[in-house]
Amino acid sequence: MHTALKILSLLLSYPGEELINGAGELKAALQADDTVGADVGRHLVRLIDDLAGQDLYEAQERYVHLFDRSRSLSLHLFEHVHGESRDRGQAMVDLMEMYEENGFVIDSKELPDYLPLFLEFLSTRSAEEIDDLLSQTGHITAAIGERLRKRESVYAFAFAALRLLSKAKPDEKRVNALLEGAEDNPDDLAALDRIWWDEAVTFGGNAGENACGPDRLRTQMRAAARKPNEPANTIPV
Repeated sequence: MHTALKILSLLLSYPGEELINGAGELKAALQADDTVGADVGRHLVRLIDDLAGQDLYEAQERYVHLFDRSRSLSLHLFEHVHGESRDRGQAMVDLMEMYEENGFVIDSKELPDYLPLFLEFLSTRSAEEIDDLLSQTGHITAAIGERLRKRESVYAFAFAALRLLSKAKPDEKRVNALLEGAEDNPDDLAALDRIWWDEAVTFGGNAGENACGPDRLRTQMRAAARKPNEPANTIPV
């Protein structure tokens, strides 16, 4: 198991009593794993200590305010590139198939592109797979991290750690394209309602050089799952 990714998965999940009370165990796990870089460890400990010092309900309220009431900070990866378009549905199916083919079972209530879930899956994979998948989604997580940094949110440390864990630098053009999008005001509930109901722009075949990482992710997932002699445009079932 990749310790840092597993702990990141926990820290980016909705905070429960077990997480708040388990701060000591998380820090001990980081210290016991000599493969965790010093800078990554420091970033994670900053967030662990902050959560440990929070009242549970305040921690939960902060989490909802950041990630559930702000589409621009959504922890659902495909939200940032597919919105509510039909492409997102197929991307979900492809990602779910990748999980299933690797024996990774998720709760039926969870969406496969939820970042904590994706990181938990990555924590079980080989170093090569981790590097590949982190590089494909790096521009999305970099954009979220930058928005959190501007808000001076302690959760920015989690994304700083994630950036350090990726060997490939995110595509700055794609990062900037995401950052150019309007940021939601989580306190403007009427505006948020309008955003969630509006039809999102479709990304994919017409996206040109701005094609999103998860589109590449879908292609590579299909290629990885395909039997050697299968045509490129088929998806194994």
